[in-house]
Amino acid sequence: MRSKTPKVLHDLCGWPLVRWPVEASLGAGAGKVVVVGGPDRAVEGHLPDGVVLAVQPEAKGTGHAVQCAAEHIGAEDTVVVLYGDVPLITADTIATLAAAHERGRAAATIITMDLDDPSGYGRVVRDDKGEVLKVVETKDPRDATPDELEIREVNTGIYAFAGGPLLEALDQITPDNAQGEYYLPGVLEVLREHGRKIVTHAITDPWLAAGINDRAQLAQVREVAQRRIVDEHQRAGVTVVNPQATTIDRDVTIGADTTIEPGCVIRGATTIGAESRIGPNTTIDDARIGDRVKALHAYVTDADVEDDVSIGPFAYLRPKTRVRKGAKIGTYVELKNSDIGEGTKVPHLSYLGDADVGPNTNIGASNVTANYDGRTKHRTTIGANVKTSVDTTFVAPVTIGDGAYTAAGSVITEDVPAEALGVARARQTNVEGYARRKG
Repeated sequence: MRSKTPKVLHDLCGWPLVRWPVEASLGAGAGKVVVVGGPDRAVEGHLPDGVVLAVQPEAKGTGHAVQCAAEHIGAEDTVVVLYGDVPLITADTIATLAAAHERGRAAATIITMDLDDPSGYGRVVRDDKGEVLKVVETKDPRDATPDELEIREVNTGIYAFAGGPLLEALDQITPDNAQGEYYLPGVLEVLREHGRKIVTHAITDPWLAAGINDRAQLAQVREVAQRRIVDEHQRAGVTVVNPQATTIDRDVTIGADTTIEPGCVIRGATTIGAESRIGPNTTIDDARIGDRVKALHAYVTDADVEDDVSIGPFAYLRPKTRVRKGAKIGTYVELKNSDIGEGTKVPHLSYLGDADVGPNTNIGASNVTANYDGRTKHRTTIGANVKTSVDTTFVAPVTIGDGAYTAAGSVITEDVPAEALGVARARQTNVEGYARRKG
């Protein structure tokens, strides 16, 4: 990946790559999920609760990786081996593999697929009776014969094993190269030598076993993952107008009859209620959005937006902001760490930071809370049913009482009592003949 970030921690639709097969395993009903990681334990903080990390002290191949998890394998277990960089495997595929393995009473079951172009994959070699003889790698031209390279049935690298035979075979595999690495297909050869039964389980969707080795492949897989995510939402009653122009992360939840317009990016653990309209060109990141919300050309991050709120166009809701039911946040409005009351309107061109605004208040155009005095941030409190005029600046800490007014162009530095008019501006003076004298 040419990155300081471990490959399996690269992001795919809001989850690190390794989380995808882990969640699929949990969804398939796995009794225990073990992730084998490096000695830096980099993946540990990215795993769901209950998932076990087994440490591989040094990278010595896939067979050695499974050996490092041996203490977690029971002799009677069915063991499914997946890869952390194969994120599109599904819970249904894992469950079906395990069931087929147990029905077949095999020591090992290999997921295989037939490809028109099998380049790069290990080939499944069978004997005259059609039974699996071995898996031949093809990374080096000398690994396989010309006849073996003609085989179109390939090994995906995904297996189910009977626990006891797997443990026995792991103790007998030998290094496969000069670097002393132990590869998992070596287990198959040991099982075969001991007369153990090896069978295959075919899949037809190659994306299920698609691995990622670079960012180009990551982009290809992301396209498929996005399509799956969007399909799930559409089947649940969400309208996504243009899926190809929409980004939705895996943990996002959206209510029925909501419409997602083109150009939207919805990330993190965002929740959106029912009957809302999001977009076009709206970004929502780790936010809570209620029912019947309209958000147009807006940016909302780590904020709470209640039902029937209107946002935008071109509004910015920053973290720790709460917009209560029926409020309107208009054009070029920025909110930060503020609580906007029910039915309150902030129509346009205003910044409210560290502010508490009561219900049914109207904030005039170009209002600003000056919340920072150079050392400390302070809060502004604006009551219910307040009407502020254009170009009002509130120098915090300051409180505006219920039903109060402010005059246009005022810089409010002192509290305004309830139902009073706050005026804080110089009286206008006209200098007659100024233009002629200046010239």
